[in-house]
Amino acid sequence: MSESKNVSVITDANFEEDVLKADRPVLVDFWAAWCAPCRLVAPVLDEIADSYGSKIKVFKMDVDGNSETAHKYGIRSIPTIMIFKNGVVVDQVIGANAAQIKTMVEKNT
Repeated sequence: MSESKNVSVITDANFEEDVLKADRPVLVDFWAAWCAPCRLVAPVLDEIADSYGSKIKVFKMDVDGNSETAHKYGIRSIPTIMIFKNGVVVDQVIGANAAQIKTMVEKNT
């Protein structure tokens, strides 16, 4: 799996500060290490983080270790990718559809 220096890991502990209080749109990938479709999404998110880094923050949240936030946002299927603006979910995609994810980012940045 490729790793972008522009994709950060988020946890229950820093979610509010880094996502809800962010000064620009934030993409959060709710994923788990055992999830094969989640691994398919990783390169797409790396590309988005590298291309849109000045316009959007990109975070990955492991739902197994951060169940509080996952539960709060009703994450039932992964990968779930959400975009937050001003502390509110404005868009989301469930599944590993690269075209949908890129369209969602373009629409919200």
